[in-house]
Amino acid sequence: MRQDHETPNLARMYDYMLGGKDNFAVDRLAIEQLAELIPEAVPLARANRAFLQRAVRYVAAAGVRQFLDLGSGLPTQGSAHEVAPDARVVYVDHDPVVAAHAGALLGHTGRAAFVQADLLDPAAVLAGAGRFLDLREPVGVLLVSILHFLPDAAHPQRAVAALRESLPPGSHLVITHVTSMGRLEDGERYRGAGTDDPGGGTDRTPAEIRAFFGDFPLEPPGLVQAVDWRPDRPKLVGDWSLPSSLMAGIGKKLPR
Repeated sequence: MRQDHETPNLARMYDYMLGGKDNFAVDRLAIEQLAELIPEAVPLARANRAFLQRAVRYVAAAGVRQFLDLGSGLPTQGSAHEVAPDARVVYVDHDPVVAAHAGALLGHTGRAAFVQADLLDPAAVLAGAGRFLDLREPVGVLLVSILHFLPDAAHPQRAVAALRESLPPGSHLVITHVTSMGRLEDGERYRGAGTDDPGGGTDRTPAEIRAFFGDFPLEPPGLVQAVDWRPDRPKLVGDWSLPSSLMAGIGKKLPR
């Protein structure tokens, strides 16, 4: 695939925010402009990746040895296969730009693969992942900062429910999701972000985010701000607090 050097790409922009090198000048300019409008954008992206790393370590410590990263973006800068080098990882994204980069980034690790598919088509996702993972064994499914880009009209709830149903007991579902730039009660919805807003997407209330986990009980501390989910160190006096816009949680499928 011929790369477009004139149009920003969300995956390459995210790579730049994380300190990666798989991006172009147009992506860097887009992030600089975004950061002027939303100063929290880059810190939140890094908080999101830090949560993903903590989540992968937590799920791996529970005995899970395979991961399915949906809407993964570029598999670089502290991605799951780097955090859990003994696990098998499948990255899934429908973006052809990501597909063009993925093979070179993953190289010949032997424990990581890329599947070009749309998470809204769970049958295609599972068919592709099943060529590399043993879906009869527990899987850590990562839906990290992807669901808020999908409007309700696309029925992401239905797709996630199909994925949950297909997973064997012992599997974990990891989610981060935008809710707002301020604190919301469960019944409120922030109206400042629309589906055409790359910095926000379709925000949902905490109750709506919790619903993506279905009947999976949440691992402690539950659905909280991403920076507060089992942080690597306690907050220090004077630490800058990020807005409570990014919620995070991990659910575990129990035997029925």
